[in-house]
Amino acid sequence: MEFRKACMKDVDAIESIYDAIHDAEAEGTLTTGWLRGIYPVRQTALSAIERGDLFVGEETDAEGNKEIFGSAVINQIQVDVYEGAPWQKEAADDEVMVLHCLTIDPAKYGKGYGSAFAEFYEEYARENGCVSLRIDTNEKNVRARKMYASLGYTEIGIVPTVFNGIPNVMLVMLEKPL
Repeated sequence: MEFRKACMKDVDAIESIYDAIHDAEAEGTLTTGWLRGIYPVRQTALSAIERGDLFVGEETDAEGNKEIFGSAVINQIQVDVYEGAPWQKEAADDEVMVLHCLTIDPAKYGKGYGSAFAEFYEEYARENGCVSLRIDTNEKNVRARKMYASLGYTEIGIVPTVFNGIPNVMLVMLEKPL
């Protein structure tokens, strides 16, 4: 398993994961609170690649072929509702790393890929001199909330917002000091 910055050749695989998540949501086997056609979509990945902050996780199969199992945006862009939140650790903007839009192929759930991606994110933050990790997720996304809690993240607040074009989101803000 390895992690790297995404490139244009990865967009189809990333979009397929977004679609698989939307399919699982439609089937009722997953609840993220995301909406097909609104977020995440192909343009979500394209914009992040253009900014240089989209990462993919990939594994090598028995035949030596690499397959992307997930993606995430990792940067220092804090969403507007973070301002004024009761963060545990005071940190300047350049000391905070944020994980956005962590996606794992639903066919790969339960194999530790989400936790591994979070560990990569934490190491990336350390390497970039950050002292605070911040994440947000939809209140409905119980699976993500449980995973983040198991990794030592604390929910510091829940705020109503319009999130990436999705109305009426109760956004859970999480933090983990480094």
